[in-house]
Amino acid sequence: MLDFAVCVGGIYVCFLTWSTMQERVTTATYGADHQQFKFTIVLNLIQAMMASLIGYVYIRGVQRKPMLEMNAHRWKRFFQVALLSSSASPFGYMALRYINYPTMTLAKTCKMVPVVFMNKLLYRRHYPTYKYAVVAMVTAGVSAFMLFKTSSKRGGVSTVEVVENSLYGLLLVLINLTIDGAVNSTQDQVFAEDPEITGQHMMCMMNLCSTVLMAAWLLNPFNPELVSALRFLHTHPRAMADIGMFAVCGSLGQCFVFYTLAKFGSLTLTTVTVTRKFLTILISVFYNGHPLNSRQWSATGVVFSGIALD
Repeated sequence: MLDFAVCVGGIYVCFLTWSTMQERVTTATYGADHQQFKFTIVLNLIQAMMASLIGYVYIRGVQRKPMLEMNAHRWKRFFQVALLSSSASPFGYMALRYINYPTMTLAKTCKMVPVVFMNKLLYRRHYPTYKYAVVAMVTAGVSAFMLFKTSSKRGGVSTVEVVENSLYGLLLVLINLTIDGAVNSTQDQVFAEDPEITGQHMMCMMNLCSTVLMAAWLLNPFNPELVSALRFLHTHPRAMADIGMFAVCGSLGQCFVFYTLAKFGSLTLTTVTVTRKFLTILISVFYNGHPLNSRQWSATGVVFSGIALD
C-alpha cells in the first residue's frame, strides 16, 4: 500500500508541474514578435528522448540492473507500443483547433472507458465486476461535475455553462482516446506475456522507439517542422528553458507512471490519472473561491465513492 501511495503522490506532483509547463510552452508567446511554439512533434520528440535517458539512468544507476536483452519479438512489441503512443498525441492537439479546453478535459476524464473496451476487444481481458462499477462511477461523476459547472454572467445570473462543440473536434478526441486505450491495453499484454519486462524497461525502450519514429518523420526532407522549430528556438532562447522543464517533469512523472502500470495495471493507472485531473479541478475551485452547486457536490461524492470502492 505504501508503494502505491508513493506512486500516486509522485504522479500528482510531477504531472501537475508538467501540465503547467505544457500550457506555458503551447500557449505562451515568446520574444518581441509574440510568437508561439507550435511544433508539437518536436516537443514530443524532446520529451521521448529525455524519458528514455532518465529510464536508462534509473535502471543502470538507481536499480543497478543490466538492460533488457533484446530480441526481434521484443523490438516488435516496443515499436508497436511506440507507434500507437506517437500517433495518439497529434489528434489531441488537432482537436483543440475545433473544441475548447473544457470540452477536451471533459472527454479526457472518460479515458477509463476506452481502456476497458480496448483491453476486452484486443486481448479478451476480463475485470472483476466492481472494476466496471468503479469505471462507471468515476466517469459519470467527473463528467457530471464538468457539465454542471456554473458561470456567472452580467447581472449576477448563474447559468449552466454552455460549451461550444464541434463534431469533428470530438471525433478527433475520440480517436485520441481510442488509441490511448490501445496503448494501455497493449502495455498490459506485454507485461503479461513477458515477465522480465519491468515498468522502467517499458519506459526506456518505448520512448527510445518513439524517438526513432518521430526523428524519422521529422528528418523527412518534405517536412519543414524540425528546421522551423530550430529556427524558433534560436531566435527565442527562453522557450528552451520552458521546454527543458516540461521534458524533465514529464520524464520524472513517467517513472511513477510505468511503475504503477507494471505493478497495478493500466486501469488502476488510468483511475489515478483521471482522479488527479479531477482533484486539480477541485483545488482550483477552492483556491479561486468558486462555490460548488448541489449537483457538483453530488458528482464529487460519486467520484470519491468510486475511488473508495476501488
